[in-house]
Amino acid sequence: MSLLAFELPAFVIGLLFGSFLNVCISRLPHHRSIAKPRSRCPNCKQTIVWYDNIPLLSWLALRAKCRHCKVPILWRYPLVELAVGLWFAHIAADLGGLYLFPPSSAGGLLQFQIYLVGLLIFGFLLIGLIVMDWQTHRLPDAFTFPGILIGFLLVCTQAIFLNPGQMDIKLTPKHDLRLSSPGSFVAKGNVFLTGPEHLVFGRVVAIAGAALLLLAIRGIYKALRGQEGLGLGDVKLLAMIAAFLGFWSAMLALFLGLMACMGYALVLLARGKAHGMSRLPLGSFLAVGGLVAALFGDVILGWYGSFL
Repeated sequence: MSLLAFELPAFVIGLLFGSFLNVCISRLPHHRSIAKPRSRCPNCKQTIVWYDNIPLLSWLALRAKCRHCKVPILWRYPLVELAVGLWFAHIAADLGGLYLFPPSSAGGLLQFQIYLVGLLIFGFLLIGLIVMDWQTHRLPDAFTFPGILIGFLLVCTQAIFLNPGQMDIKLTPKHDLRLSSPGSFVAKGNVFLTGPEHLVFGRVVAIAGAALLLLAIRGIYKALRGQEGLGLGDVKLLAMIAAFLGFWSAMLALFLGLMACMGYALVLLARGKAHGMSRLPLGSFLAVGGLVAALFGDVILGWYGSFL
C-alpha cells in the first residue's frame, strides 16, 4: 500500500473541512450561527447552490466570480480549503508511514495515532484562527476554549495507552531523575510519578504556565503604559498550543510569533502604514508559530538544546 492511498483521501476530506472552516471564519467573529442560514453571496445575498459550493472546483468553474452578480469571490476561500487539504494530507502521510512501519508495541501505535488525530484538529483550528485574527483582530472563544479542552483530553487518552514504566519518574533525595516502573519499591521520602500522572499533570502545568506567562506580560504592559497591549484571546491561544504540544513547544511558537510580528511591524513602520499604537494581529503570527512548532518543534528544540 502506497502513502498516496492515505494522502489523497485525506486531501479531499481536508478540502471539505476547509469549506466548513470558511463558514466559521465568516461567522464566528461576528457571533453568528454557523448552521443557519445557508451560505450566500455577501454581495447579492443569493443562496449558493450545492454545485457552486464544491471546494476548489466550483471556484475554478465559476472563474472566481459569483454566478448571479459576477462580483469576484475572495481568494481567501480557496486558499483556506487548500491549506486544510494540504495539512490533512501531510498528517495522513505520517499516518501511512505508521501503518507501513508500525511500532513494536500496540500501545505505541495507539499513542501515535491519537497524537496524529490531535495534529489534524490542531491544524484546522490554527488555520481558522490565523485568518480570523488577521481579518477581524478577534480570536473566538468558540475555537480557543474547545481547543484547550480537546488538546488536554487527547493527552489524557494518550496516558491510558502508555506502556508499563513509560514516562515514569522518580526524584531521589539527590535530586536526580531516574526511570522506574509501576509497583516498584520507592525509598521513603522519594517523590514518584507514574507515566500517566507525569503526562497529564505536566500538560496541566504547561497550559497554566503558558497562560500565566502571557497574563503577566499583559499586566506589566498595562501597568507601564496604562492601556491594554495584549488581548485575552492571545492568552487563550497560547494555552491551546500548550494543550496540544506542551510547554516548550508553546514557548517556541511564542518566540517565532513575536519575531514574525515584530518583522511585520517594522515593515509597516518603514512604509508609513502604521505607528506606535497600531493594532497588530499577533494571534495570526502565534498560530503560524504553532504550526511550525507542530511540524518542526522537536528538531528545533533539539538543536537549541545541543548548545546548552
